[in-house]
Amino acid sequence: MAELPDDRARVTSYGVLLAISVSHLLNDTLQSLIPAIYPVVKDSFHLSFAQVGLITLTFQLTASLLQPVVGAFTDRRPQPFSLAAGMGITLVGLILLAVVTSYEALLVSVAFVGMGSSIFHPESSRVAHLAAGERRGFAQSFFQVGGNVGSSLGPLLAALVITERARSSFLWFTILAGAGIVVLGGVGSWYRRHHAPGAGKKSIHPAVFPPALPRERVVLSVAILLVLIFSKYFYLSGISSYFTFYLMGKFGLSIKAAQLHLFVFQFAVAAGTLIGGPVGDRIGRKYVIWISILGAAPFTLLLPYADLLGTTILSVCIGVILSSAFPAILVYAQELLPGSVGLISGLFFGFAFGMGGLGSAALGKLADLTSIAHVYQLCAFLPLLGLIAAFLPNVDFRMRSLKSART
Repeated sequence: MAELPDDRARVTSYGVLLAISVSHLLNDTLQSLIPAIYPVVKDSFHLSFAQVGLITLTFQLTASLLQPVVGAFTDRRPQPFSLAAGMGITLVGLILLAVVTSYEALLVSVAFVGMGSSIFHPESSRVAHLAAGERRGFAQSFFQVGGNVGSSLGPLLAALVITERARSSFLWFTILAGAGIVVLGGVGSWYRRHHAPGAGKKSIHPAVFPPALPRERVVLSVAILLVLIFSKYFYLSGISSYFTFYLMGKFGLSIKAAQLHLFVFQFAVAAGTLIGGPVGDRIGRKYVIWISILGAAPFTLLLPYADLLGTTILSVCIGVILSSAFPAILVYAQELLPGSVGLISGLFFGFAFGMGGLGSAALGKLADLTSIAHVYQLCAFLPLLGLIAAFLPNVDFRMRSLKSART
């Protein structure tokens, strides 16, 4: 059995969790600004829709595909101040977005913002893991809800700050990036003092309750978790991207009324994210994964046939239940591979981002060929993939047994 960590590793550092959650809010606020400036850059650079799509592709590739690479590298060589450096790269990207004069330079600036995000997510998830003590599910939920709030704030701030045909107003957002660098500098100092005593060493604490599963079982379990991520984010991307169009087309709502319903759904998503982790700490992460994916199926199957009030109620239920899955999935995967927290965080965050972007594009194409209503009818079956959670090993039971043996 692996050596158990000292008492310090079992204490939850709430101040660090608050700092990393606020940083997540700032990072995802800045990320969500990219789509918000599309009308401005399309007009100023005289772009086609295909060129706008290439901007999205550039951002998604740099923001998702690099994350597992960054996570794997920092598993071997901890970099306490890489979080502040990543926010610094985002800052450079923001400045370039405001001043570039060519389309090619615009792509480079978007790539910088994506790279900053690629560094932030795996390393910040590692910090949340280290600061969690024995409340790992709570820590991941608290960390991730900051990102949910930031994603919602970005478009609102963009509407208030970015004026038409004036990309220079984008420079106001460098203040947020600067604040993020300061906060993450403090987090880096804590990380170096407590968890990174030497460069080039595996200084991450071992798992509190190591599962010791066979390699083949671990690989299969990670594959199952990725399929569950696919089902969750493909469905959520359909709701987030096209819910307003669905409501306007089916119920004749105004744009403002439809946006209010979308806000209610996004609030439900944030609430579910905050709930999922602590519940997993109490009843076991496998059960939360099972309930949060498969449990959403009755509501998604009913949604296409509900009236407006029913649609509102069902969308809230779907948002809360389905979004509770990710914190539990991520912590469950980290506990399967306790020595690869960065790799797992990068892989799952990157895959989630990629599936969200791919889902939005694929479902948009399907909606063009059929209708938004047909998309919702088809996607309603995605949560049924939660059935495969039955093949996950009962890691939580093993961990409780080891905890009882230790005490």
